[in-house]
Amino acid sequence: MPELPEVETVRRGLQPVLEGARLTGVRQNRPDLRFPFPERFAARLEGAVVERVDRRAKYLLMPLSTGETWVTHLGMTGRFTVDGVQLGEFEEAAPVAGKHEHVSLCAVKAGAATRVGFADARRFGFMGLIPTADIETHPWFAALGPEPLGNGFSGAHLAGAFAGKKQSIKVSLLDQRIVAGLGNIYVCEALYRARISPLVAAGRLSRPRLETLAAVVRDVLADAIEAGGSTLRDFANAEGGQGYFQHRFDVYGREAKPCHGSVRGDGCPGVVRRIVQAGRSTFYCPACQGQ
Repeated sequence: MPELPEVETVRRGLQPVLEGARLTGVRQNRPDLRFPFPERFAARLEGAVVERVDRRAKYLLMPLSTGETWVTHLGMTGRFTVDGVQLGEFEEAAPVAGKHEHVSLCAVKAGAATRVGFADARRFGFMGLIPTADIETHPWFAALGPEPLGNGFSGAHLAGAFAGKKQSIKVSLLDQRIVAGLGNIYVCEALYRARISPLVAAGRLSRPRLETLAAVVRDVLADAIEAGGSTLRDFANAEGGQGYFQHRFDVYGREAKPCHGSVRGDGCPGVVRRIVQAGRSTFYCPACQGQ
């Protein structure tokens, strides 16, 4: 499933195309994805101007001139595509590109037109139209924690959230109520860089170690965004390209391989181990991620 860096990569690809654009030729090609589309979905998008292209956790949010916000979750295989077209090609409805494209539209901006499609082969993604004034209280967003790249995320925040917590730090960081948008890949990578065992109870970590962890989480996410995210199976950006951060993984997916510390000459004799925590694979080096 795309995590924060992948969704941010898609946001950055859509922003120059959709921000300030008027949506025309909107076509909804099936009644539902994971959930049914909102009532009159295509008609409510038709003619609206996209004011911004934002992200919250793993959601894309596009406030519209109509007072509603178009919300998209990519699910596991959702992807947007953009292609230049000639004005007039979308006078009635956008053509469908492939059997898995479920929304097709045209974005008109500064006299130029761009075809935008949303495809989702497994249909685990979903879309909504929510009154913009109600976003923060909507059930999808009301309980979310701070953004890990925002000012609300810090060692102090983690110390308060983890106080007395016996649950492991790995599982705790995946709790979207504590920090929004972190997923399995980047939690594994951040814990490795911070030299923290994924097995340690969250409440046992000292304030200085949590300050280090918060800084490392930011660094890992920034590095992943710079690399365009990670493509393991299906992820592609809006231009159809793949991410490259998977080539820089220290532990994720590297079970039974030597710790990168030994490769870098840091003297770590460890071998990456895979365990399962709360139904998710955890990859770590037991030698350098001590309790």
